[in-house]
Formats: sequence, structure tokens, C-alpha cells
Amino acid sequence: MTDGQLARELKGAVSERGAFDHLRALQRIADDNGGNRAAPGPGFTKSVDYVIGSLRRSGYTVDIPTYVGHEHAGPPATLRNIVAQTRTGDPERVVVIGAHVDSVEAGPGIVDDGSGVATLLEIADRLGASPPVRQAVRFVFFGSEETGLEGSTAYVDGLSAEERQKIMLYLNVDMVASSNGGYRVQGGAGHDESTSGPPGSAAVARVLAEQLGTTGVTAETVEFVGDDEWPFVEAGIPSGGAENGDHGVKSEEQARAWGGQAGQVFDPCFHSACDRVDNVNRVVLDHYLHALAGTVAYFATVDEKPFE
Repeated sequence: MTDGQLARELKGAVSERGAFDHLRALQRIADDNGGNRAAPGPGFTKSVDYVIGSLRRSGYTVDIPTYVGHEHAGPPATLRNIVAQTRTGDPERVVVIGAHVDSVEAGPGIVDDGSGVATLLEIADRLGASPPVRQAVRFVFFGSEETGLEGSTAYVDGLSAEERQKIMLYLNVDMVASSNGGYRVQGGAGHDESTSGPPGSAAVARVLAEQLGTTGVTAETVEFVGDDEWPFVEAGIPSGGAENGDHGVKSEEQARAWGGQAGQVFDPCFHSACDRVDNVNRVVLDHYLHALAGTVAYFATVDEKPFE
């Protein structure tokens, strides 16, 4: 498959409706389990089961590495991350995209970060487990982001030096459907590596911004703030991120560029009980879904070395 062909095909195949179906399923899980999907807890356990089932139905072999998670009250618990990788593509050069499954205890976390989970599941399904790619693609779903990046930290810490070297890049997806959201990418912005990422991170952000541009929106590049990309950044892995804003306030300039309400926070339901399916901005979700699909496909098929 020629460069760019898979990106066009995958962007044409992914469906916002398909992603939204996953969000409805996560909402039902939260409603049936005390109103949240926090880790540890029954809502998180059922969410993990749902992700595993979805990936298996899409044809993937699923690995389920465990880690020890903590909460403010109660004993440590053995919890699960989820990993699925394409059977095709060079396993010595792996494109990794990730999102966190857990919510805060205060609410169901349908935007934070059900939107990331739904985006990954839709891309994984439409890409398929044996796509025509040069690099392997790995989907990783982390637990316990909301309690200190425990899942992602355990995942990266559990990789050998050789396994880390195989990761071409990491792309984090955390909040891509907020009701007053914008279009922001992370990578290459900041005054040190903790905020800008290791060398190569700017290239990841550039491709994501270009892919957002093809959907008709102009992205803003912002610093990393310490989400699940942080363990990858610490490990020296080129990283990028997609996030539409949380408790920050949308400026007049951003509202003119992106729509929405100036002077209001990007997500008024951030970390609260109203982060439900009716908090989802399906237009923002649609733009990010197609852009992220294009970004994954670009790096999975690129022939040259993109970071040199």
C-alpha cells in the first residue's frame, strides 16, 4: 500500500457513530456500578472487560498485564492494563497509541477518558488486526491514570530496554470530546523535555496537527502536563498527545477559531458527575477521531525515518 493510501482509507472508514456506541456502553457500565468507573472498583473492572471483548471481536490477540493499584482508602489491588498489537508490520518498530480506562470517583468519565477509549476502539476495529502496514501498531489501555499514572508507569517500567527501543513513538489520547472543547496537540512545545517531550515529539505533534487540518480545523500546540505520556517521555520515547482542554478557559481567539463559548472552561463537567454522554461534543469527537486515525496510519506506513 502506498504512503498516504492507508491514511485516506482508515480516515474514511472510522465512524463517529461507532465511537459514540462505545461511549454509550461505558455510560451503562458506570450507571450499573455506582455512577463511576474508578480504579479499583467494579465500574473499572467491567470497563476493562468491555475493552477486552471489543478488541477480541475485532480479531486481536489481547495481552492483559497486571499492576498494583492504590486508592486513598483501602488496601492495594491487582489491576489490569490492556494491550493489543497488529499481527502485521515490523515488530521491531512499533507505533503505540494509548488512553486510560478509569474515571474519577465523582463521575462516569465519559469524556475523561471514555472519549479516548472509544476513539482507540473504533480505530482498532477499522484498522483490523492484520492491516497492510510497515510498522506494527499497538493499542494500550491503562488503568489508574486518575490516581497517579499507576497503570502507564507500571507498563513502561515493565518493558525491557530492548522493548522500549522498539517503540517508534507514543501517542496519548486523553479527552477529545468536551462540550466546549478545542483542538490542541502536544509535543515539541515547552522549555524542557518534561513539557516538550524527547527529540522526535515535535514531529508527532506536527503530523497530528496536519491531520486535524485535513478535517477543517486548525490545531494549537501546547505543553505536556503529565498525563499517561509521562512515563514514555521519561523513557526517552518520542511522544505526542491529543487533548481538547479541561478546566482551562477558552479565549476569545480560540472561540473564533474553534467555535464554542469564550470565557468558559473547555469542559464544565471535568472530574464531576455530569461527565456523561450528554456532555459529549460529537463534532469535536469526529474531528479528533479522523485525525488520530490518519496519524496512526501515517506513522504505520511511512517509509522514511520521520524523526531525522
